[in-house]
Amino acid sequence: MTLEVEHQLSYSYADYVGLNPHYFFLSPKPTPYQYLINHDLSILPKPDLLNKNIDQEGNIQHVCFINQRLKTFEVNSKFSIRTEDFKGLNFVFFPFECAKIPFKYPQRMAKYVEFILNNKSISEDVKDFALAVAEKANYGTLDFLMGVTTQIHKQFRYISRERGDAVLAEETLKSQSGSCRDFSIFMIDVCASIGILARFVSGYLYGSELHQHDLHAWVEVLLPGGGWRGFDPTEGRVVDKNYVALAASIESIGLSPVRGTFRSIGHVDSVLNAEVIIKESK
Repeated sequence: MTLEVEHQLSYSYADYVGLNPHYFFLSPKPTPYQYLINHDLSILPKPDLLNKNIDQEGNIQHVCFINQRLKTFEVNSKFSIRTEDFKGLNFVFFPFECAKIPFKYPQRMAKYVEFILNNKSISEDVKDFALAVAEKANYGTLDFLMGVTTQIHKQFRYISRERGDAVLAEETLKSQSGSCRDFSIFMIDVCASIGILARFVSGYLYGSELHQHDLHAWVEVLLPGGGWRGFDPTEGRVVDKNYVALAASIESIGLSPVRGTFRSIGHVDSVLNAEVIIKESK
């Protein structure tokens, strides 16, 4: 199918301000099953400079410079993308013993994965949650990942929270509630506690009444033989053709579709209005 996506963002300021460089993550990440047909990014006022980059984690990034002072700032991203059917769990673990947890990543992956995991601080409560799911899954890797995904969906209460960073995993576990980014950060830490590397993904979800008109977040897990595979703990399912990723990172901070700051002489209030429209092309 072909999806047409439009993401409108409008910033207004109580007084004239200057903009520092702004970073956009509004271009879909390429995958073997999705093909970008066209993409139009319009910005008002017109940028003095717009750089197109690949960031340190392989995300498509635009860096915008506007030198004039302004009271409104508008960004509109429109694209069409062809997305094919695929089975997210259709792969073979290699080495084969990685089908059971805990496992060791192959040497080429291990030196990077171990550095990241060894520098994470995970609470004992989160570790206990992971262990309980692992025992219930008989330590099968995919059964564990699906167990975490579905248990968060069934057990935790979803709360829509448009602004702000994700809360800590232990806070989400304690409250048994959160937004999609909170659930994603929680699942990332649960995976890390069992020795599996996962990352945060920001993008769009077509066909969900709950998330179709806003940015969505989910998780990708690095699996030997399978590479990065997507799981959505908010929806309780494996990522499929209805998901369109904009950016992915080991950390969630900094993955907003538009990120930047403004400068002014005194305090100036600002307001953001955003809308996401996704439809299937006929």
